[in-house]
Order: sequence, then structure tokens, then C-alpha cells
Amino acid sequence: KVIRPKLSQDIGTARELGDLKENAEYHAAREQQGMVEARIRDIEGRMQNAVVIDVTTIAHTGKVIFGTTVEIANVETDESVVYQIVGEDEADIKKGKISVGSPIARALIAKEEGDVVVVKTPSGVIEYEIIEVRHI
Repeated sequence: KVIRPKLSQDIGTARELGDLKENAEYHAAREQQGMVEARIRDIEGRMQNAVVIDVTTIAHTGKVIFGTTVEIANVETDESVVYQIVGEDEADIKKGKISVGSPIARALIAKEEGDVVVVKTPSGVIEYEIIEVRHI
């Protein structure tokens, strides 16, 4: 609601400057407008296909599923880390939230405490043991 009108105004102002063939302001505004419109289409598409999942209604099976919080330990170093399995748009590694489509989450899904999983990462293959599975 804010950016679209501003871009239209910028394009109008740039048009007033004359010849559009060599008008850098006009071309920059049009390019930015194209990027904004593409982003809007992307967001609208995601919203149309979005499904809200209330993780509090999912049965507690003890297995890793979407919405669970999992503590895993590197088998080799015994270093542990806690992750919550979330949707793609919610992922934030700094907050311990990993996308359900990430290599670690894909390896963990449907596993349970005590299982050892093999995760293929860019830095190599790592084995993790599932220490704890918590449902929110």
C-alpha cells in the first residue's frame, strides 16, 4: 500500500524528465516496480496455498513431526543442539527453528528418542542421536 504508489509517482516524475531511452531514473523505477510486483505475486501465491496447522492438536506419538522440538547430539563430538521443526517461512537458525524441508529435519522426521540419524550436509555426513522429542 505504500511502495506501489511511491513507485508510480517515481515513474511519473521520471517520465517528465524527457526521453525515456536514456532516462536512468525511469528505468531504475520500472525495474524496482517489477521486483516489487513479483514479490507481491509470490506472497499472494503463498497465502493462497497456506495451511494453518495447530500443533497443539497433533497427537503426541514420541516421534519427530512438524512442530516438535528436538534435542539431538552429534555422535562423534557429543555436542547437543535443540531445534524446533517449523514451516519454511518460519525457519530461523539463530532461534533454533529449522524448516521441515531442511536436511536435518528431513532426516529426523518420523524418528524417535534414541534413534541415530545420518544427515548429509555441505560439510559432510554427520550422525546425530535423538536425545529428546518434545511436543509443544
